[in-house]
Amino acid sequence: MSEVRTLKVALLGCGNVGAQVARILLDDADALAARSGARLELSGIAVRNIDGERDVELPRELFTTDADTLAKDADLVIELMGGIEPARSLILTAIQNGACVVTGNKALLAQDGPTLYEEADKAGVQLSYEAAVAGAIPILRPIRDSLSGDRITRVLGIVNGTTNFILDQMDSTGAQFADALAEAQRLGYAEADPTADVEGYDAAAKAAILASLSFHSRFALEDVYCEGITKVSAEDIAAAKDAGFVIKLLAIAEKITKENNGNGGGEGISVRVHPTLLPREHPLAAVRGAFNAVFIEAENAGELMFYGQGAGGTPTASAVLGDLVSAARRVVLGGPGRTETTTGHVPALPVSASTTSYYVGLDVADQPGVLARIAHIFAEHGVSIEIMRQTIHRDAASKNESAELKIVTHRASEAALAATVEAIKGLDVINSVTSVLRVEGV
Repeated sequence: MSEVRTLKVALLGCGNVGAQVARILLDDADALAARSGARLELSGIAVRNIDGERDVELPRELFTTDADTLAKDADLVIELMGGIEPARSLILTAIQNGACVVTGNKALLAQDGPTLYEEADKAGVQLSYEAAVAGAIPILRPIRDSLSGDRITRVLGIVNGTTNFILDQMDSTGAQFADALAEAQRLGYAEADPTADVEGYDAAAKAAILASLSFHSRFALEDVYCEGITKVSAEDIAAAKDAGFVIKLLAIAEKITKENNGNGGGEGISVRVHPTLLPREHPLAAVRGAFNAVFIEAENAGELMFYGQGAGGTPTASAVLGDLVSAARRVVLGGPGRTETTTGHVPALPVSASTTSYYVGLDVADQPGVLARIAHIFAEHGVSIEIMRQTIHRDAASKNESAELKIVTHRASEAALAATVEAIKGLDVINSVTSVLRVEGV
């Protein structure tokens, strides 16, 4: 019987996820060896501070501050440091020294993924990054492998657990944004500085990765239109609920054809992140708390949804270990590494090229003819109204009456909707435009 090969595994970073990866490598060594065909020996853990506090008790002799040497001497390297540098340089060092790399660094992949993919191709090693999008949910490999014989037309994703928790709290309790954010921070779902989450930057990086895999082209962070949730109010949530919708922060990547290009241009891919109204019967509307889900539409497979925990040390470690076992199998069996499936260049289109439905909230004077004037402006700009609801508000003290209008349109271009809203603001019967939000799934 042939002797089982041993592969050295270097772990760069030992935060919440890294600590759980190290624990699993040590505790489940026999099971991982059986699945990968090699003993996966944790050769070291690179950290900034060897004496730092960690959730998992690990052998002190594994820790080092010399990440560069660790990366050079390993067969497999796991990068969980985050950030751009020194993570980028260390990954390149590992690749150039013949190591396969597993990373969860969505910011780096969104910013400089092509460089890493090219270097991995040249070195014949595998670069894997399942943990970079949606935590424990197996989504990148199904897109890359299981759907490689199909054509994906659209991806809708709830890929940030912090914002989903906040919006769910606002929907279920009526809380304002600031209160829901404070609760997310208290429970550990949001960082002390939540900017990357609530402004949509984290979701945008993941959207670029999803788009790149789904449409076999390369999309960077600057290709993604990004709008966060900080302007979503309790009033927006309540109005959406009253109209039968829920508000989610969605990462959307979709194919735009010449026929449905809102700018009248050619084909390409629209990649965007923004608050979106979904009908409550849509599968993504039921994704609660800090969970993630990705909804895929493909020409032959139809509609598919992947759901699960999108963050957390143990769930994300599961995705990392899955990639590690796959990379180890490749090393044992030989052959070139699998990185990406880019087959050409499909242009990224601006958000104005996309067409979608819209929710428009208006506060108007309660006078005869107001509805007709508003409907005329929508028609004048080629925006068709699907739903219009009116609620009358009476001020007993002043005896003034106003009306709240909630309008949902059929699909329209960004330009047409913007021109419509601008024209409506000029009417003397309009008190204010209270909200304008995109709608999907209708």
